[in-house]
Amino acid sequence: MILEILPRLGTCERDIFIDIVPPPPLPLVTDILSKISSSQLSPTHQQRQISPVQRHLQCYHDIMDNKSDARVNGWPMLSSPFPTLFICLFYAYFAKTLGPRLMENRKPFQLRQILIVYNAIQTAFSAWIFYEYMMSGWGGSYSLKCQPVDYSNSPMALRMARTCWWYYISKFTEFFDTMFFILRKKNQQVSTLHVIHHGCMPMSVWMGMKFAPGGHSTFFALLNTFVHIVMYFYYMVSAMGPQYQKYIWWKKYLTSFQMLQFVCIFIHQFQLLFVECNYPKSFMIWIGLHGVMFLFLFSDFYKSKYTSDGKRKPANDGACMPVEGASYSKCSSNEHNVVYYSNGIVNGFKTTEAAKTK
Repeated sequence: MILEILPRLGTCERDIFIDIVPPPPLPLVTDILSKISSSQLSPTHQQRQISPVQRHLQCYHDIMDNKSDARVNGWPMLSSPFPTLFICLFYAYFAKTLGPRLMENRKPFQLRQILIVYNAIQTAFSAWIFYEYMMSGWGGSYSLKCQPVDYSNSPMALRMARTCWWYYISKFTEFFDTMFFILRKKNQQVSTLHVIHHGCMPMSVWMGMKFAPGGHSTFFALLNTFVHIVMYFYYMVSAMGPQYQKYIWWKKYLTSFQMLQFVCIFIHQFQLLFVECNYPKSFMIWIGLHGVMFLFLFSDFYKSKYTSDGKRKPANDGACMPVEGASYSKCSSNEHNVVYYSNGIVNGFKTTEAAKTK
């Protein structure tokens, strides 16, 4: 058995095999050495002379260089996971520690015009990515039942890979959502789960981009960009002020819309557990679990906001992208104690009624 397996193993796999398999009796060792050429054993022998750290580094480079998609290895941010990991960790530190500390003794910024422009750009960006996903596969040639990754250099395969890269970049632009909350001192919106959601997504998408830029799991990105078109459009109109609230009467359905997205995602992913498909099952399970996790988070948020008779309950900080109903709240930095209109997006608008001084 050992004689059949050992010659076929790669460098890293052969070394791990030798580490975990008990040493055979001495006569068998002699037999193995006589039947396997020295050229086959020499890489393993040499590798066993190096330290465990060096050995794991070699395995890491083998995975990054030889197991990944060669087409994207030279693309920006894809040669190594560490730049993405560093940005995500700094984002978490800024969101929970540095940002609130810098704003602690400052008044909240009034960012109405910036928010309108930012949300308009995000709406257009999401719409373009959605269009590219449709044109590079999901609009016709892709199958909902099973879609392997096309690793060729065909125009359509490369277009899909480029679209995946832009979707990966969009996960960084969404960090501005958190920054604007902090600059307006709406720290209650920057919950731990909000930070986990935004902080983990770039790293998750990086792995898909590095090893499987296309195929079955891009359905997740397709749905997600469509939801973001609707969400950022809502944020844009909301930032325009109370006089535009009548145009977003449908905001009460947005949380349900988001939850429906996650149901579709995990059903679409987990169907591969029951059918044969030439797609990496590890990515299928990873994306499917994302759908399940976020479904529970948004369900918890929905239940915390509304009872069975539709009355609002105390806010829950668990939502990643909460869609708050319009409410009247007191701005803590307002020296004159004036009541301002706030819906979780806008900061600094007076209500449609005259501002009330208490």
